[in-house]
Amino acid sequence: MRRVGLAIVVGLLVFLAACTNAPVVAPAPEPPPVEPEPTPTQVVVGVDDLGAGFNPHLLADRSPVTQALSTLVLPSVFRPDAEGALQLDTTVATSAEVVSTSPFTVSYELNVQASWSSNSPIAAEDFVYLWQQMRSAPGTVDGEGYRHITDVRSRAGGKAVDVVFDQAYPQWQYLFSGLLPAHILKDAPGSWTGATAGGLPASGGPFRVIGVDRGRGEVTLARNDLYWATPATLDQIVLRRLDAGPMAEALRTGGVDVAMPATEPEFTSALAAYEGTPAPRPTVTDLALRADNGPLADVRVRQAIGSLLDREQIRTEVAPGALAANAFGLAPSQPGYAPTGPGGPDPAAAERLLTEAGYTRSATGAWVLGSTPLDIVVAAGAERSTDLAVAQAVARQLEAAGIGVEVVAPPAADLYSQRTVAATPPPTSTTPTPVPTATPAPTTAPAAAPTAAATTATTTAAATSATSSPNATVRADVLVLPRAVGGPIGPQLASDYGCPEPTAALPNPPALPGGFCSAVLQPDLEAVATAAVPDPGRLATIERVLWAQLPALPLFQQTSLIVSTRSAATATGFGPGPLVTGPLTGAQRWVPPAD
Repeated sequence: MRRVGLAIVVGLLVFLAACTNAPVVAPAPEPPPVEPEPTPTQVVVGVDDLGAGFNPHLLADRSPVTQALSTLVLPSVFRPDAEGALQLDTTVATSAEVVSTSPFTVSYELNVQASWSSNSPIAAEDFVYLWQQMRSAPGTVDGEGYRHITDVRSRAGGKAVDVVFDQAYPQWQYLFSGLLPAHILKDAPGSWTGATAGGLPASGGPFRVIGVDRGRGEVTLARNDLYWATPATLDQIVLRRLDAGPMAEALRTGGVDVAMPATEPEFTSALAAYEGTPAPRPTVTDLALRADNGPLADVRVRQAIGSLLDREQIRTEVAPGALAANAFGLAPSQPGYAPTGPGGPDPAAAERLLTEAGYTRSATGAWVLGSTPLDIVVAAGAERSTDLAVAQAVARQLEAAGIGVEVVAPPAADLYSQRTVAATPPPTSTTPTPVPTATPAPTTAPAAAPTAAATTATTTAAATSATSSPNATVRADVLVLPRAVGGPIGPQLASDYGCPEPTAALPNPPALPGGFCSAVLQPDLEAVATAAVPDPGRLATIERVLWAQLPALPLFQQTSLIVSTRSAATATGFGPGPLVTGPLTGAQRWVPPAD
């Protein structure tokens, strides 16, 4: 019986083993609850326009938003301190000094940790790229200093740079600010203009651009986690375009923390509840008068146009909060500024000048040369709403004086770089619109026949007088032109009104947007551009000759209205900042406003 019982037990064990394929596993524990992503800390900045693009070296892209991005995203060898004096930015270069006077050579030792957010080093190739573009591309800002550079040499695997000049250049510290990522841009089609129209492709500063949404009117910056120096405190800064009423409401409800719109009546009225501070912008709006072709090639006609226009009325009508400008060099907000030009309009002088140039009045009161009417084209960049309003105001005044006018609104990048532009009529409204697709700007002399660019404005209106075929091209006789200010006065004057000589390296240097070139004035411009302290007598002579030749008419310097909520003012210390770097200077140290 014991044997039988043992056999039964063994059989049951074998049977149970055969029925079990795997050991019994305890059930898995419940996963822990997923913590929600923390809300990014941010400051929202209200602006009145996003601008056409974000290359700080292009006239077409001049805007407070572009200035902000250049300050927070792009590396610069020198930056202004709170008083505006240049200081070496050691996060970019550990040293920069003149090492030779024959030839004049500046040596830069770059921070070995400095790199783009793409993980490529900030290196000599970035210096080379900026130098080559600034001396050869039309429509640039303050290109004079770069035209004096004859070579840029790389050492230490690209982490040291020797820059050689054709003569002593005392203002060399103002060069190589706003460096751009050459490794991305140098081979990209239309890189100088097109690749920066939708943002900046890489960062060399405490923030990086992570989104440009023109439909919503927003540019979003995020902390650059690859930044090698002290990281930014905020996760994000959002630049948001708003009209006056919505901006005031957003400040009240917390949708906007700080704002820097233009000091125009609609904004000053809507934001009257806040203690605003005016801050000058580093741009003067001019009218460039084409001096190389067309009816305005005759200096008497240019002088007549200048005598007909009531510049103060234009400013009052278009930008009453701006500072009236009446000089070619310093801006109204700069120390030492003094008006150097005439006061109001002088119709009698205009009539005399046109008569001397051979024009007569027709039976209808129009000015004609023989049987040919005096017709001119006034152009403003399609993306630049204030410039468009200026063009319309100019047209109304000239038409009232008997001059035929056509107003066109091509892409700004085309207008400042090409001899002829698309005869695109301006939009019905000057409210900022999505940016048109610009024809890539040439890198040498301006092209003779650009292709027409399409505007994204949903509706358009006829020009003030004539209407052109959509595929036509025209020569702009009067250009509404932004003029950069804030740098050293000598190089600025030479950049704005000089005519550089062709060289073996650059046989076709770019012409000025208005085509002006004065052999008589050139020696004085070269002298002040390369002087440590320009001679006041030469500066006065330059102003006098420019008023006589009239390559441009200064109009006004716009200002921003700096406002903030009480909590944001405490958290950011938001203020005007230095002229060339603007209100977002130091934003990497901002903290989130208290709720």
